[in-house]
Amino acid sequence: MANNIRGEIDEKKYGSKSLSLSNTGFCYCTYDDEGNPNAMTAAWGGICCSSPPCVAVSLRKATYTYGSLLAKKAFTLNIPSENFIKEADYFGLVSGKKENKFAHTGLTAVKSDLVDAPYIKEFPINLECKIINILEIGLHTQFIGEVLDAKIDDTLQEKGDHPLIEQIKPLIFAPESRSYHVVGKQIAQAFAIGNDTNIK
Repeated sequence: MANNIRGEIDEKKYGSKSLSLSNTGFCYCTYDDEGNPNAMTAAWGGICCSSPPCVAVSLRKATYTYGSLLAKKAFTLNIPSENFIKEADYFGLVSGKKENKFAHTGLTAVKSDLVDAPYIKEFPINLECKIINILEIGLHTQFIGEVLDAKIDDTLQEKGDHPLIEQIKPLIFAPESRSYHVVGKQIAQAFAIGNDTNIK
């Protein structure tokens, strides 16, 4: 890589891999065939379209949630705070086929009025989604959900209805090290800082 004012960077090749330094630890909720609520933590997901507003999750067919997504055509995306790190990790460790995760954690599954899926009452952000597209990629299948409503804890909002990320304290998952992290301080305003200086 070329020299610049920030110094020279040496690169090391790692080959073909889906490398990302961080992903938000989202918890996806569904109902199974018997109407039991289930939650699964998955890092392969996030925003995929702004109009209509859509989020996506990519899962292996072996997961219990995969079958529920196909059957119900709906899910909720729930963002846990760092206060629920144990519960969020547990949701990704245990299959809903074997255990009632809500009964085990004591969290509350609330039935959505808009889609056939529950959301987690105690988590600060909940997105209610109907599945509008399914894409077979390879090992994972991507489910794209249109967001019909977003519920945000009103004690965590500032003027303009923007959720305060410093108060929500979402979990950040580092796939390579399999570790959880928290959000740091704000260092700049996006779509603005780039106008303040000449980048050489």
